Amino acid sequence: MLATHPLIPYVAVDAVMLEARAASLAKRSIKTTTKRAGIDLAIRCMDLTTLEGRDSEGKVRSLCAKAMTPRPGWPGVPSVAAVCVYPNLVAIAKDALLGSTVKVASVATSFPSGLADLSIKLADTEQAISAGADEIDMVIDRGAFLSGYERKVFDEIVAVKAVCGDRAHLKVILETGELGSYENTRRASDLALEAGADTIKTSTGKVGTNATVPTALVMCEAIRDFARRTGERRGLKVAGGVKTTKQALTYLVIVNETLGPQWLDPDLFRIGASTLLDDLLMQLEKLDTGNYAGVDYIPKD
Repeated sequence: MLATHPLIPYVAVDAVMLEARAASLAKRSIKTTTKRAGIDLAIRCMDLTTLEGRDSEGKVRSLCAKAMTPRPGWPGVPSVAAVCVYPNLVAIAKDALLGSTVKVASVATSFPSGLADLSIKLADTEQAISAGADEIDMVIDRGAFLSGYERKVFDEIVAVKAVCGDRAHLKVILETGELGSYENTRRASDLALEAGADTIKTSTGKVGTNATVPTALVMCEAIRDFARRTGERRGLKVAGGVKTTKQALTYLVIVNETLGPQWLDPDLFRIGASTLLDDLLMQLEKLDTGNYAGVDYIPKD
């Protein structure tokens, strides 16, 4: 028997209206002064990420240096919110970021597939936290969700949240590109929020379709409705394929228009990215000097 969650009501999504509103928000023009503030905010809300098989201690330390000081010699450019790495590299990142405001986030629960026994997922989470992770980015079992075993997905989120406790902030990755519909994305969002996710996240960045404007919008609507119902604010993280300043500013617009300005804060909004920071820094130089810096002049991690 399929184990759908009986306490979470079904919410229909009007795809036509959702896509129309998403397209409208994506067209918003942003004036120069607002753009500067938006770029600064996007940097402050960034999870600077490296999740590659060739990640090494040297690469992580270099990434952490860039996270703390994205553009050496430029006063006023903020640090990013967090550096996101695999569990075995958490201790290295923690050491490299010592004394800074930058947090350490770690993927866990058999990232990116989520296909492992719960005991392994919990051990993965505990390892990352014990090594010093401030935040855990877990993945749901999409196969279970799409097969109708919502209770299994719900219970696993509850179990991972229990391991995190007060020690780590929990972000739950829905992998929206594999869910098949906006209604499934809304359902998974509601499920994760009810199970205790501090933040719901679009994607792993490891599939063909990652963060999109309509999926971010439907997830914001789930967060908004949850806040209205419970009085609790939960966060959103968009990740995967966010590479340009225009994309980042569009997501800021969506969050502001759907959830309100109080969500425009690193505690409630994140952008997971690896190359976005370079484009944001080039746009800052254009605003300050009138000229673009070549990408070769941007410090590399």
